[in-house]
Amino acid sequence: MIRTVAHACGALLLASTLAAQAETVRFYGYAFDLETDAYLYTEVHEQEIVDGQWRGGRIRYFDPAGELIGDKPLDFSQSPYIPVYRLDLPYKQYAEGISAVDDEVTLFKEVDGTREEERVDARPMMAADSGFHSLLRDNFDTLMAGKTAKFRLLVAGNLDAYSFRARKVGDITFDGAPAVQLVVEPDSLLRLLVDRLELVYEPTQRRLLEYRGISNIHDPATDKPYNARIVYPSKPPAGAPETLPPLQ
Repeated sequence: MIRTVAHACGALLLASTLAAQAETVRFYGYAFDLETDAYLYTEVHEQEIVDGQWRGGRIRYFDPAGELIGDKPLDFSQSPYIPVYRLDLPYKQYAEGISAVDDEVTLFKEVDGTREEERVDARPMMAADSGFHSLLRDNFDTLMAGKTAKFRLLVAGNLDAYSFRARKVGDITFDGAPAVQLVVEPDSLLRLLVDRLELVYEPTQRRLLEYRGISNIHDPATDKPYNARIVYPSKPPAGAPETLPPLQ
């Protein structure tokens, strides 16, 4: 009985400790067209952080008029880099995501109500969707040392995984403060066909400041993903809508 009570007390203490180290972080991302710099959409982020690790949350996407154009809940409980998630784009009757993460990762996409699935073997140094941000942060020291980090990137929209690599390309100044610039690109001849991703990080807290590359959101006029510059400042940048969706 004493042992049972002790275990119960220990479990409660552990739960209290974990709860004390958990927090919810909310912030905006502001997306601009990479070529024209026209404002495209607003990202509303909600991240559940436990012991410094991103464990889950939601990203909602709003057009400049404030209409919801995308919704993406994420769950990193099965893997720190591969979330179970579903990106819904209701304006084009499209969804994609990952429905299961175990020894295999189940990718899916739905187009006009028709669903396709593919299973891919899980591997070390494998990431998907927003999870590659966590992978880069966890390999930040390697990148800062001038070394290349190689990983597999799952792409739900293609129902496949590809070899990618990340490397540091320079120390820069961003909004008047020191920052580092990273490049992420296919680790194959695919890089001749696919544009690289460019990311800017604050080096101390490893906070993402800017992303340049292909977007999750599609241009309704062309039905193709935007090429976007997405920034994450503490206050709205020039060109952002005066009224933003609530952080909730």
